[in-house]
Amino acid sequence: MNALYNTGIRLYSLAARLVASRNPKADKMIRGQRETLPRLREALVPGRKYIWVHTASLGEFEQGRPVIERLRRDYPDYGIVLTFFSPSGYEVRKNYQGADVVCYLPFDLPGRVRDFLDTVNPAMAIFVKYEFWGNYLHALQRRGIPTYLISSIFRPSQPFFKKWGAMFRGMLKCYDYIFVQDADSLAMLRSIGVENAMVAGDTRFDRVTDIRRAAAPLPSVEAAFKEPAFTFVAGSSWPQDEAVYLDWLRRHPEVRTIIAPHEFDAARLEKLRSELGAGAVLLSELDARFEKDDVPADVRHIIVDCFGKLSSLYRYATVAYVGGGFGAGLHNINEAAVYGVPVVYGPNHTKFKEARDMAALGGGIPVGSRAEFEKEMDTLMADEPLRRSRGEKAAAYIASQIGATDRIFNVVFGSGQSPRT
Repeated sequence: MNALYNTGIRLYSLAARLVASRNPKADKMIRGQRETLPRLREALVPGRKYIWVHTASLGEFEQGRPVIERLRRDYPDYGIVLTFFSPSGYEVRKNYQGADVVCYLPFDLPGRVRDFLDTVNPAMAIFVKYEFWGNYLHALQRRGIPTYLISSIFRPSQPFFKKWGAMFRGMLKCYDYIFVQDADSLAMLRSIGVENAMVAGDTRFDRVTDIRRAAAPLPSVEAAFKEPAFTFVAGSSWPQDEAVYLDWLRRHPEVRTIIAPHEFDAARLEKLRSELGAGAVLLSELDARFEKDDVPADVRHIIVDCFGKLSSLYRYATVAYVGGGFGAGLHNINEAAVYGVPVVYGPNHTKFKEARDMAALGGGIPVGSRAEFEKEMDTLMADEPLRRSRGEKAAAYIASQIGATDRIFNVVFGSGQSPRT
């Protein structure tokens, strides 16, 4: 890459180191990157071929996961190296058993790129959705390593489509093949001369469908919520989201809730418990009491204080709310919609194709304020046929979108062939 790009990456890495002493996320990333090469050298088996899968954070991991698990099943001779850039992805999935090694991706600087690729020597590289690291991509191309981008989506505002974006367009040329989510993205790539691309869809639809098939009931939740009632499940919730829905919950004591904060520590959980008031319990506490056959009779609110259970908890929703839409961006609405329930979310969702599509069909319900949220929820509570119809539309949309993993494998690996490495 050119000097300007490398200077930008160096400044970014310097800024991360400077703020690490007072920013836990940056500190985890810097410490984690220092451990990457030693961990790889210890774990990788000499002579074995590895496929490298890179995901920025947790959401992208969920898109990459169907491909990883299909690789495990169909090509067990290949090892898998999974990298993250963000601590919010790595910290949750650092013990993921589907990969041989899980580690942080070192900053995209020439020396670090060389050391990483020399150590892993991947037979293939798969990037997920938005990952465009110029030095890695050009180095992979020079080494002749097949490189793919999956579940990607493009917008006119991205630098690839600007007059000054030649450097970024060069990154796209490094991929052997690009699998996009929709026809608009494909048309944008075609407009700048990128022909090695196709519409495959979003692998998250395959993932959430698999999760629903495999999801086991949560006995402690069912014991606490054994009587039928309207149940509101808020997933990936931020304080901005709670400012929208908590007043409505206080005015509707007949409604049960399950709330899964997107990020939490002891202080955040305690504050949420206090705001919810009587009948609020942490899921870990509920599990412990269930083991002792001592589930309290007055549970109204369950606060999820662990990762990995939200996708199963949506099964208990009458209406689901997915957070992030009043902040930096919407989280995964597919996890809720697959259960056939209406999904409510905030206004910052326009970058998410599934949110736009589901809103157009009626299964998704975007709201722009607390007043809009309360109006929609009152309508859904009062009109069961409407609620059921919207849930059916959400589920039908998910069902119509599955199959991206198969389409990717048919191109990359062929029918019954070994990976084209």
